[in-house]
Parts: sequence; C-alpha cells; structure tokens
Amino acid sequence: MLMMSFVVDIIAMLFGMPRALFPEIAHVDFGGPQGGGLAFAVLFAAIPVGSVLGGVFSGWVSRTRRHGRAVVLAIVAWGLAITLAGAAMLPAGGRAVPWLWVAAACLAAGGAADMASAAFRSSMLQGAAAEEVRGRLQGIFTVVVAGGPRMADVLHGVAAGRLGAAWTTLVGGVLVVVLVTIASALVPSFWRFEPGREGA
Repeated sequence: MLMMSFVVDIIAMLFGMPRALFPEIAHVDFGGPQGGGLAFAVLFAAIPVGSVLGGVFSGWVSRTRRHGRAVVLAIVAWGLAITLAGAAMLPAGGRAVPWLWVAAACLAAGGAADMASAAFRSSMLQGAAAEEVRGRLQGIFTVVVAGGPRMADVLHGVAAGRLGAAWTTLVGGVLVVVLVTIASALVPSFWRFEPGREGA
C-alpha cells in the first residue's frame, strides 16, 4: 500500500506539474512581460492558493474511511484540473486575458485536490507503517514529495520544446488520469484500502 502511495504521487507530479513552464506560458500565451508581471504571479500562486483553501475546508478528510479510493480520486481530479488548465492556455495567444483566470481557477482546484491526496497518503503512512520503519518511510515520503516536482521540471521542459507549453500541460494532465487509473486497476487492493481493515 505504501509503495503504491509513492507510485501514484510520482505519476501525479512527474506528468502533472507544469510549474517550469509558467514563465513561458505567462509571456507567450497570456502576453505578460518577460520579467514577470500579473500572469506570471497568478499562475505561480494558483496551486498554492488552492492547497491553502483545500486545507481550510479539509474537515471532511477525517470522516473518510476509504483512503485508497480517496487518493486515486484526488489524483484523478488533479490530472483533470491540469488538463483543463492546459486547454485554457491554448486559445490565449497573448490576447484573451480572461482565459488566464480560467487557467488559474483550474490550477487552484488542482492544488486543493493535491492537498487532499497528501493528507490521505500521510495518514496511510502513519497508520500502515510499522513503528521501527516509520522514520525511514517518512524520509522516502519527503524525497518523493520534494523530488517529483523537480523531475517534472526537466520532463516538462524537454516536452515543451517539442509540443509547446500549453499542449505539454494538457497532455501531462491526461497522462496523470490514464496512468493512475491503470495503476489502481493493476493493484485493486490499493483502491480498496481502508485503515485498520484486515487484509487490506
């Protein structure tokens, strides 16, 4: 279960974190200045803002028992949000500024979904890991959380050179949905996981 929680998070971050492309998207797709500007700031702030709002309204997390299903659905929601954000970037062409706010809203929704995923995965780690290895697994958890977005920066940068930044964002979101769905189908026990459930 814990290995799968790391795998699905790596999928979510590796293919669905287009952060490295935000400067180009802000400048090329939304007509912002090269040095930064409103579009740049909005894109960079959108995911963290969504995470904060997701945390503020996270009371429902403690009432959810099916943690495996919740993780998969949260990551699928993240992938869909990134897909829609990429789609919102396509027609912009530096002209349609309102699309910036559509993209930002999608990214914020993704941030809220990512917060939910992180909460459930952290709970799974604390509950399922044996006490003698919990510290080491927490270290792996930290490496995955910190390293996944950095690997995504490289992957998205390479892909954007071929597809363009907006298409790379959109395709990455689709890949998150497809790959996480496949992973959960291959390991159905992860989908069914509930804390304290015998044989889960």
